[in-house]
Amino acid sequence: MTASTLTAVLWDMDGTLVDTEPYWMAAETVLVERFGGTWSHEQALRLVGLGLEDSARIFQDAGVRMGIQDIVDHLTDDVMVQLATKGVPFRPGAQELLASLREAGVRTALVTMSLRRMAQTVVDLMDFHAFDVMIAGDDSTRPKPFPDPYLQACAALGVSPGDTVAIEDSPNGLRSAVASGAAVIGVPLMVSIAGAGAHAVWPTLEGRTAADVAEFHSAHAESTAERSRGTAR
Repeated sequence: MTASTLTAVLWDMDGTLVDTEPYWMAAETVLVERFGGTWSHEQALRLVGLGLEDSARIFQDAGVRMGIQDIVDHLTDDVMVQLATKGVPFRPGAQELLASLREAGVRTALVTMSLRRMAQTVVDLMDFHAFDVMIAGDDSTRPKPFPDPYLQACAALGVSPGDTVAIEDSPNGLRSAVASGAAVIGVPLMVSIAGAGAHAVWPTLEGRTAADVAEFHSAHAESTAERSRGTAR
């Protein structure tokens, strides 16, 4: 197997696979207002892609008088209720690309900062076996933007990060994936990802196939090798 062979694709969940950010923002607003505070859209955007415990500390600073784990559990429960009542808003092309990858024999992992019970709820609503491995917020040794979640996913899959592609929508997620050594595609949704290090930016996953991902990975690997040869000179 060569260094340019794509062996796995690592997916973020919130904002990448599913557009649940509005659900999180609604839950956050209700929680802060319950303790007499206010929560703006701009404040909510700053939490996109952040680990849940780090977010919980920000809510404590905003006046939410609850423990960190209580905040995490409360917000997760609220979002899960919204998923059950409003449905799971998959991003355009996401399920189709996943299916294409599975058909091509490419292994896949879900790498999310959401709790495992919520991630499992989303995965269970898919009508095919979409992921070989799941690393959730309560599994990771350190949250995004640290590389740990992606490195843990690679270890669980038994693959080298350099043989993978990660797909992310947020700056924190992109920094995590890039730091892991994966080739990274940014698919922006609610926040700008400029300067976060994505190796390519796709406006949408709609119409994309496993062949597109493999082509991107091959081009990235070739570019990386060329830079390495140039440095060696």
